[in-house]
Amino acid sequence: MIKNNVILASLITMVRELTPELAKIAKEELNENPKQISNDLGQIKEWICKQPHLKARTDDQWLLGLLRACKFSLEKAKNKIDLYYTLRTTAPDITLRLKPSQPEFIDFLKIGTVLILPKPKTSLIPSVILIRAGLYDPQINSVADVMCILYYLVQILVMEDDTATVLGTKILVDYEGVSMSHLIQANPSLLKKMTAVAQDSMPLRLKGSHHYNLPSGIEVIFSLISGFLNEKAKERLRIHKKVDELFEFLPKEIIPAEYGGDGKTMQEIVEYWVSKINEYKSWMQQEEQLGTDESKRVKDSNSEFVGSFRTLDID
Repeated sequence: MIKNNVILASLITMVRELTPELAKIAKEELNENPKQISNDLGQIKEWICKQPHLKARTDDQWLLGLLRACKFSLEKAKNKIDLYYTLRTTAPDITLRLKPSQPEFIDFLKIGTVLILPKPKTSLIPSVILIRAGLYDPQINSVADVMCILYYLVQILVMEDDTATVLGTKILVDYEGVSMSHLIQANPSLLKKMTAVAQDSMPLRLKGSHHYNLPSGIEVIFSLISGFLNEKAKERLRIHKKVDELFEFLPKEIIPAEYGGDGKTMQEIVEYWVSKINEYKSWMQQEEQLGTDESKRVKDSNSEFVGSFRTLDID
């Protein structure tokens, strides 16, 4: 639903009730108060309607995910919403590079470069995003395509996975097959923009990153990325030399069979996400129409991020 159709003070919010275990975590760590959610959503919707430059979603479940990412700080949520849709318009080389309504998006998704692993059945952990950075052909695609796929898969995660919105995400990057042709695509300007899109604007908290099969030369990329991260993010970055080390941080039951885990195969996971994108076809078509009209932006807008990419605030 776009803001022109929004109902500002809906008496009934269309959101899922959390499980008791997640509700306890959300209350203690995110300041979530079920009795306050309706009012918080109403205030966010009203604010969106008053922004002449902003064309944003007002779905209750979507906005709730954003509120959780900001620990229910309304001002932080407004800033994140503004930045999220501003980057849709000002960074189309990432956010609209591959449009999910087009065959090229599905073709790249089928390569399996970006996958969100299934949730474990026996434990509550942050959702795990697997990036296999060396799978794509750098003569045909770009590292920006990887970020674009992630950008849209995360939207589905926010809409469907309460564990992800409450506990956040972890990223697992496998560098097998990464060549110099891949590495030279990651120039400082693109890395800075990708980092802003992935970690500063997305409605999920990053709880750590794990890196495996690192090639020579990757140190330069790590050095560049670290300049955009705060100390907490740097502390949560782990480099692994052996696949067995991953099992110390991630449940074996979700690790794909190809890595010696007990989880589903890569192909099964790919097929799941292809079906999900097709299921969200109308959603994705609408996404391509959202963003900002910078000519209509009020100079004293609430967004403090527009015009520059600040140092990332990762929680």
